[in-house]
Amino acid sequence: MRFENDTVFITGAGSGIGRATALKVAREGAFVVATDINEDGGRETVDAVEDAGGDAAFHELDVTDADEFKAVVETAADEYGLDAMINNAGVGHPPAYTEDVTETTFEYVLDVNLRGVWNGCQAALPHLKSQGEGAIVNVGSLASFLGLPKQAVYSLTKGAVLNLTRAIASEAGRDGVRANAVCPGFIETPLGDQFFQSKRDPEKAKAETEKQYPLGRLGEPEEVADAIAFLASDEASFVSGHGLVVDGGFSVS
Repeated sequence: MRFENDTVFITGAGSGIGRATALKVAREGAFVVATDINEDGGRETVDAVEDAGGDAAFHELDVTDADEFKAVVETAADEYGLDAMINNAGVGHPPAYTEDVTETTFEYVLDVNLRGVWNGCQAALPHLKSQGEGAIVNVGSLASFLGLPKQAVYSLTKGAVLNLTRAIASEAGRDGVRANAVCPGFIETPLGDQFFQSKRDPEKAKAETEKQYPLGRLGEPEEVADAIAFLASDEASFVSGHGLVVDGGFSVS
């Protein structure tokens, strides 16, 4: 098992890609530290892991609070250890032209999508460096590479996540720490559904989006979880600073 005796810390573990990742790595032997600002969702993930025969613990966490993030990581590292940090928590925003985005929306998306990943990296790095090994996987997006129309703030944050990942890979590699990003296209998650629900005809919007993908469908959370697990595992021991696109061929079509 790829994660036997390892501890994997996951943000945004209460649903979607985070929950799928928790289940994936737990099945492969990891102890999962599942965190989320949504306590009910986080505890449901822990229950699902345990029902599947795995081990996990839940910690409520607001990723935008640097002090809280560091405290939760320190507690988890002291109690369980820390081998991989998965910075998955993220939010979207309703489609809007750049000039129409409110300051409130701008600050909120920047706080969760960028500050949250920054906080996770800052909190994890001292522990990973001190033991001379470990992995960070940040969840970016197709928007890490492409500027999506009416998604300027989201594109801004996800582009920054990829470059932050590269910077950390460059500076922390000599301490035995790898950093990579997974960059999904549209995935069947609550966040993806939120985007479609903002449209006048959600079902039509989803069907039109599916047609843009060479594989003819949206991705499943488990497919992104597979990519995250690979990058967090020793199978990717010589992979660092990489943005792995998981988009069903959208970006090359």
